[in-house]
Amino acid sequence: MSLSLQGKTAIVTGAGRGIGRAVARNFVERGANVMFADSDEALLEAELGANLDSDGPVRAFAGDMSEKLAMANLLSATLDAFDRVDMLVNAHRLVRASDPLDTDVDTLDEMMRQNMMSALRMSQIVARRMIKQGEATPDEDEIGSIVNVSTLAGSRPIPDLLGYSIACAALEQATRGLALTLAPHRIRVNGVSFSSVMSHELKQALREETELRDRVIAGTPMGRIAAADELADTVLYLAGSGASFVTGQILTVDGGRSLPDPVTSRML
Repeated sequence: MSLSLQGKTAIVTGAGRGIGRAVARNFVERGANVMFADSDEALLEAELGANLDSDGPVRAFAGDMSEKLAMANLLSATLDAFDRVDMLVNAHRLVRASDPLDTDVDTLDEMMRQNMMSALRMSQIVARRMIKQGEATPDEDEIGSIVNVSTLAGSRPIPDLLGYSIACAALEQATRGLALTLAPHRIRVNGVSFSSVMSHELKQALREETELRDRVIAGTPMGRIAAADELADTVLYLAGSGASFVTGQILTVDGGRSLPDPVTSRML
């Protein structure tokens, strides 16, 4: 199985830090041209700096990943730089606590807009471009792949993250729906659902709550917190040719955290 992405072009959102950055770096190392996209321009400058080259494989785009105009401009910037797009990774996420009994819907609306609608709309925009590119290569088995990054909150609701949990669940269902829609166009769509991985959000939480690390490790059968690079390798697999017959799947990367039944384990 080849993990080379030589000659491919990818857009990675949320690439300024954490998991998105690990995914984008991994793609560059595998030979891809990569557009690092993030809402925080300072993060992109700090990450890329001298690596930006008008003739090189790396570009940066700063913009609000939940705004339609920014998404359209992101695709345009990618095409201007590399002429095409073959892969999209929607790793942009916003996590915000919410009270499940609060009747104010603002938080839910924001979580849906930032975490589900942004990925759905970006996927639609990029997929239309991939389909157009595919008209020139009717004999190829695949013309593009999309990977959406979700979390275990989509299937294991977290009460104080209710809005985020709903958005993750919706993103996973959108992933399946897009996979069915785009399969005839030779575009694969998959997702990763992660937990116990050192994301930017978990790193922040560990700084704020010293006992959290022990609780996360205790709740993870593999007994550790994974590095962001480990999740990035899973995204690489789903985006690349090794997963050429895989679509509509949500691959869980959590060190076994979703497996135990807490009631059963206490009864044994």
